[in-house]
Amino acid sequence: MPHTQPVFIAESADVAPEATIGEGTKVWHLAQVRELADVGRECIIGRGAYVGPGVRIGDRCKLQNHALVYEPAVLEDGVFVGPGVVLTNDYFPRAVDLDGRLKDAHAWTAVGVTVREGASIGARAVCVAPVEIGRWAMVAAGAVVTRDVPDFALVVGSPARRVKWVGHAGVPLQYVGADVFRCPVSGRAYVETNGLLREERSRS
Repeated sequence: MPHTQPVFIAESADVAPEATIGEGTKVWHLAQVRELADVGRECIIGRGAYVGPGVRIGDRCKLQNHALVYEPAVLEDGVFVGPGVVLTNDYFPRAVDLDGRLKDAHAWTAVGVTVREGASIGARAVCVAPVEIGRWAMVAAGAVVTRDVPDFALVVGSPARRVKWVGHAGVPLQYVGADVFRCPVSGRAYVETNGLLREERSRS
C-alpha cells in the first residue's frame, strides 16, 4: 500500500473548508487559500501567499512568499511562482461602475492567467491576464507579461520580450547550428521551427 504524505497547514494560515489540498502539500504562515481552490500534491504555498477562489494548481508546484494568484488562474504541474509575483484577473480594472457605485464580484468578468507545465515566473513579475505562459518557459524577475509566452522561452522586461531559449533545466540553451539548440546541463537537444522551440525527438 503506497505511503500517504500528510498535509501541513500552519496555524496562522487561512484555508477555506471548501478548498482541496493534495497530500504532502505545505501551506505556510499567513497564506490564504480561498473556497473551491484545488491545490495538488506535494506543493508549497509560501508565507503570505494568496490563492483565489476556484484557482487550480497542479502537483509539485511552488508558490513563494507573498505570491498572489487570482482566480481563475490555472497552474499545471511543476510550476514555480516566485516571491511577490502577481497573476492578475481584470484587464480593465475599475473600483466603481459608471454610476459611481462600488463594483462587486458580479459587476465584472474575471479573466485568468494559465501557466503550463514546468514554467517559472521570477520574483515580482506581473502577468496581466489573459495570458498563457508556455511549457518550461521562464519569466525573468520584474518582467511584465502582456502577451502569451511560447514554450521554452526566456522573457524579460516591460513589456516582456523573448531574449533566449531555455530547456527543462532552466538554463539558457546553446546554439549548435541548423536551428538546433542544446542544454549545457542535460545535453538535451531542441529544434527551432517558425519561431517556436520543441524538444528534438530521439532517432531510433
